Amino acid sequence: MGPHPAVAAIRLAVRRVLHDVLVDPSTSPPARAAAPLVLVACSGGADSMALASALAFEAPKLGVRAGGVTVDHGLQDGSEVRAAEVAERLRLLGLEPVECIGVSVGRDGGPEAAARDARYAALDTAAERHGAVAVLLGHTRDDQAETVLLGLARGSGIRSLSGMAQISGAGGRYRRPFLRLDRQTVRRACLAQSLPVWDDPHNVDPAYTRSRVRHEALPILEKALGKGVVEALARTAQLSRDDADALDAWAARAEAEVRTDVRPAKAAPAGAEAPAESGAAESGAAEPGAAESGAAEPGAAEPDAVELDAVGLHALPPAVRRRVLRRAAIAAGAPAGSLFARHIEEVDRLITGWRGQRALNLPGRVEVRREGGRLVIRQG
Repeated sequence: MGPHPAVAAIRLAVRRVLHDVLVDPSTSPPARAAAPLVLVACSGGADSMALASALAFEAPKLGVRAGGVTVDHGLQDGSEVRAAEVAERLRLLGLEPVECIGVSVGRDGGPEAAARDARYAALDTAAERHGAVAVLLGHTRDDQAETVLLGLARGSGIRSLSGMAQISGAGGRYRRPFLRLDRQTVRRACLAQSLPVWDDPHNVDPAYTRSRVRHEALPILEKALGKGVVEALARTAQLSRDDADALDAWAARAEAEVRTDVRPAKAAPAGAEAPAESGAAESGAAEPGAAESGAAEPGAAEPDAVELDAVGLHALPPAVRRRVLRRAAIAAGAPAGSLFARHIEEVDRLITGWRGQRALNLPGRVEVRREGGRLVIRQG
């Protein structure tokens, strides 16, 4: 008799990801090197415990070493005790190495975004320290639907609607095997294996936007529109990601054609993203808009300035032009996480609605000004 259907589903999902990791030349270890190490990020919740169990089962069969990392955010009383308990559960599953990392959570971007940033910094450090070729994350199809809905509410463009990528991070470090599985399947897999799980009270706290989406907004949508809303939102994410990737590639080619400075671009593609997760959509917190500053003196561009041909920009389709402007702003020093649609819209008006406006200030002390037929973007 085979495993419970839910257990079979999570194991198959992990097996496919491990196979992809092994055949990916960017993650495969050199010949005769030690077996590759794959880590699982585990909070002790149902999603990540199910993922840890599947990794522990599948990795040895493929010649992969399996380890685990749990992060203590220090945001709740007794969090260090719970983190130690999670680490012990991972060891009992047979994972090695297992590491428990305490982090200090800042305030930038709100509590959810700050916790996410601290968590990924810890995971990156752990992966590099242990030489892991990949880190598995337990986000499900339901998490994807929530992320798309949050992006839709922000009105921040097709890239936000693309949700979380199955592969993300530097060198494709982060992998999300469960994005095609619903949360209930993952929970059933935990029950079938008698896995102890911890339900984070933050996940039901209405103070957090994602919690309200999960427990209020999505149930209302399913009641009004019928079952299938989660699947439809997740499908929208994949379709949006395909479109966004194509537009980003077009923008990269267009940028090379309209840049007039001789230095190569330093910006990542407009779609480059920090590893997204349950709280990722919260990073679009309120930010001051692009404000007008005093008029800039015309003259030669600074060494790190980015110069763009205004006529060439005007000829581009709006979706491509805005991506080029975003790439250029990031190349000039604007932090990608603080650069929002309203900033790019203000810059775009220097191209499409030029009336002699003053220079604009962007996050990261980046200034944008129009000098005749050029758009000059530099860090002040």
